[in-house]
Amino acid sequence: MSIQPPLMAPARHGFMTSYLEALALVERLHRLLLDVIKDEFERVGVLELNAVQALLLFNVGDHEVTAGELKSRGYYQGSNVSYNLKKLVEKGYMHHQRCESDRRSVRVRLTPKGREVRDVVTELFQRHAEGMEQKGVLGLDRLDEITATLRRMERYWSDQIRYIY
Repeated sequence: MSIQPPLMAPARHGFMTSYLEALALVERLHRLLLDVIKDEFERVGVLELNAVQALLLFNVGDHEVTAGELKSRGYYQGSNVSYNLKKLVEKGYMHHQRCESDRRSVRVRLTPKGREVRDVVTELFQRHAEGMEQKGVLGLDRLDEITATLRRMERYWSDQIRYIY
């Protein structure tokens, strides 16, 4: 599906078209990433987790964090992260403990079972990185350039949220 920009000057129309294309691609890539993770977990026989939960375990890694910290890092929406953390604790993938200084806040960390899932995702990403490099899909310079561009977009959008409203 191609999103058409509203009528505007030809030069602006070209930029808007490319911008909307980039936005659609970022969305599709995120959904595709979740599908790739889901397929990997089906392949290895882990069916009780969804892809978002597996990615959450990967992102927590060896850290001890709060739901607020995960949300502030930009990984998840508030209700989404709380729901998934609760499910991961119930299923034995995470430990949770109330913070002593703020009893409303809960810190979580991976259990050995959670670290196994994190390792599966790490190995999947490692295979993909090696495959992309070996097949010439991306080189380090190009990947660094893409990452820098996405960081600039992230900064611009963050500034819009902070300073416009």
